[in-house]
Amino acid sequence: MGNLRSVEKAFEHVGATPVITRDHDAVRAADGVVLPGVGAMPKAMEAVARLELGDLLHERRDAGVPIVGLCMGMQLLFEGTVELGGAEGIGLLEGTVETLDAPGLKIPHMGWNPVTWRRESRFAEGLPDPCAFYHVHSFAARPARDEDVLGTAVYGTEFVSVVARPPVYGAQFHPEKSGPDGLALLGNFASLCARTAA
Repeated sequence: MGNLRSVEKAFEHVGATPVITRDHDAVRAADGVVLPGVGAMPKAMEAVARLELGDLLHERRDAGVPIVGLCMGMQLLFEGTVELGGAEGIGLLEGTVETLDAPGLKIPHMGWNPVTWRRESRFAEGLPDPCAFYHVHSFAARPARDEDVLGTAVYGTEFVSVVARPPVYGAQFHPEKSGPDGLALLGNFASLCARTAA
């Protein structure tokens, strides 16, 4: 979904062995699932439906397999979006994706923003608080459950930048473009996958 190769290289950099696949058996054999993505969520959901990935991802979540959505991939985790007139999401987490509320500021939001952690999580283990990451987005998730929010940032108003309800995680920013701290976050996810597989 647009940034596959850069995400693949970032995971390789932290010692993981990523496999880009649409094959259901390969997904079932994986220690974790990564949903990267750029562009419009409704268009991505068309691909999810065409490849019959929705039920498969629910199955993997229910089996305790770590899943992470990155950038627009995080938005896919939720139940729906208002983008392009609206569309359903995968629904691994309750909540919706709304237009970024940034009065007087340029949309899409592009740039580095400090993320403030709400609580401890293995997904954010070892990262500074706050921690700057590179964001590119026009929409933001609004989780129905406040306890799913792991980190927030501010662009005009506060928005949810990181979510975590194990085994499901999400980052609105691009970790692969966020320097050492972005790589550390991906390394944390890889470690979660290794722990689950052990």
